[in-house]
Amino acid sequence: MEPTIVTWALILFGLLTHGVLAYVYAVFARNPNGQAGKDLMIGKGKDWRDQTHFKLNLGFAWTDFVFFLPLFVSGSIGMILGQAWGYLFFGAAGACALYVNIALWFVEKEHVYPTLGPFRYYTYFWGFFVYWGALALAYSALRVSGVRF
Repeated sequence: MEPTIVTWALILFGLLTHGVLAYVYAVFARNPNGQAGKDLMIGKGKDWRDQTHFKLNLGFAWTDFVFFLPLFVSGSIGMILGQAWGYLFFGAAGACALYVNIALWFVEKEHVYPTLGPFRYYTYFWGFFVYWGALALAYSALRVSGVRF
């Protein structure tokens, strides 16, 4: 199960997409009530809509560090090493990304989409996470099934 150009492209796409998010979550998780975290998470000078909004974002930040990032990193390493478990972990990270962003579609869209517009929303602010998750999950399933790209 040697890595292919598609393997490397998905790892790089994931690093770019989730690397920025990891930075934002690190700033926020370090000082959840600080202005820098709010500026990065919800927009410069904005405030949380309510405690549920704040707690949801704090929960996602910590869940990414405890659950998602270890799956993504170990899956990427495993794929580079050509191991089947790497593809399984990478696919699990893709499933996590899909799960979270489907939930965010219902929770955040009404507040985020109007301020960003369709292009920014359907690219980095929401879309890239869904696109990467779907591609990572599908690619991993196909590779474990024996399909080579």
